[in-house]
Amino acid sequence: MARTLYQHARKLPIISPHGHSQAAWFAKNVPFPDPASLFVQPDHYIFRMLYSQGVSLGDLEIGRTVLENPRKVWRIFASHYYLFRGTPTRMWLDFAFQELFGLKRRLSEESADLYFDMIAEKLRAPEFLPRALFKRFNLEVLATTDSPLDSLADHKAIRESNWKAKILPTFRPDPVVDPEFAGFAENLAKLGEKTGEDTSTWAGYLNALKATRVRFRELGCTATDHGHPTARTANLSPAQAAALFRRVIAGNADAQQQELFRAQMLTEMARMSLEDGLVMQIHPGSVRNHNRKLYERYGRDVGADIPMQTNYVDALRPLLDEFGNERDLTIILFTLDESAYSRELAPLAGHYPCLRLGPPWWFHDSPEGMMRFREHVTETAGFYNTVGFNDDTRAFLSIPARHDMARRMDCAFLAKLVAEHRLEEEEALEVAEDLAYRLVKKAYRL
Repeated sequence: MARTLYQHARKLPIISPHGHSQAAWFAKNVPFPDPASLFVQPDHYIFRMLYSQGVSLGDLEIGRTVLENPRKVWRIFASHYYLFRGTPTRMWLDFAFQELFGLKRRLSEESADLYFDMIAEKLRAPEFLPRALFKRFNLEVLATTDSPLDSLADHKAIRESNWKAKILPTFRPDPVVDPEFAGFAENLAKLGEKTGEDTSTWAGYLNALKATRVRFRELGCTATDHGHPTARTANLSPAQAAALFRRVIAGNADAQQQELFRAQMLTEMARMSLEDGLVMQIHPGSVRNHNRKLYERYGRDVGADIPMQTNYVDALRPLLDEFGNERDLTIILFTLDESAYSRELAPLAGHYPCLRLGPPWWFHDSPEGMMRFREHVTETAGFYNTVGFNDDTRAFLSIPARHDMARRMDCAFLAKLVAEHRLEEEEALEVAEDLAYRLVKKAYRL
């Protein structure tokens, strides 16, 4: 039964509504430079594992714009490939090596140069250009993640090229709503310059954010994304919010006040989403840049992010008191705290019209993680308060593998329900298509 369902779902177009691919790849449409730059450098799943076993990030040339010795980096990766045994990363990589490049011998120290040379040669071929791969992957929609300070020039270039692919920006306001974000004060000044608003005032700051959202929407944006440390929200009066904002921009806010400001901004973003229709995504629960020394040397996003326990019931209540019953608002919740699935998230999404559950994310983007998610949330939230799958990846070539894995695991779960006579076969076929394709289009308004 699982195979029957999978054959129905496997060839459906891929909707990738949240991820970290670069619009520049498709705007410029030039060959990817080399295997190490394509597979190793952008993927923190890879280099965090290597680092855990003593491999230097310097030897992997992390942080470099252009690799100085990509073959050396690749050889280090290949000689440590055994570290990924049993991990989903191994599955994604093997899928890409075999399905895209025809490599069936396992990657190892001995086969490192064979892999490097064969992949490098194929990357120069027209069928491996970014736009050709987009078509080959059967991608219908691909969303990037973009700072409000980004000019979105690459998205504009894609549109002006008359290439008909649907590549959309996503509004990620963290640099201008998180007081702890590096360069926060300078970022607010840049936001003011870009929008012509006085971002030293609460009213001007909100107007600047609204104007930026309009700019994103004009280029097809349908969603926002918020990477807050917690799910905390607040609903301060305008006077209280303005006073807190003044303290924050003066640099006088303590840690508790900074968290209160982030909490208030989630509610403000929900208010704006109700007005302009952008879908909210909230990604809380990661202690980011946990390794302080690596952060100071290499910057953000180098694999040192650690999940933490997250409260949703109390944290979301101020926002839900204000907007929870709005049918025209969609807020997609993600978690790195699996203990919250059945206790908090599924009951919340199973009640509030504005809430939907995002798929297993980051550390739980695995066969076991996907199965735990379905087992823990379906009995309370059902299938239709979830939003299908998104890959949330920086590794472009892993997108087909990740979606294939999700479709296999959903079909396995549905097959169990059919075998237990809890679902009819024709219903399971319909749900398989919903989970792979229709739910994500509906949730993200695509």
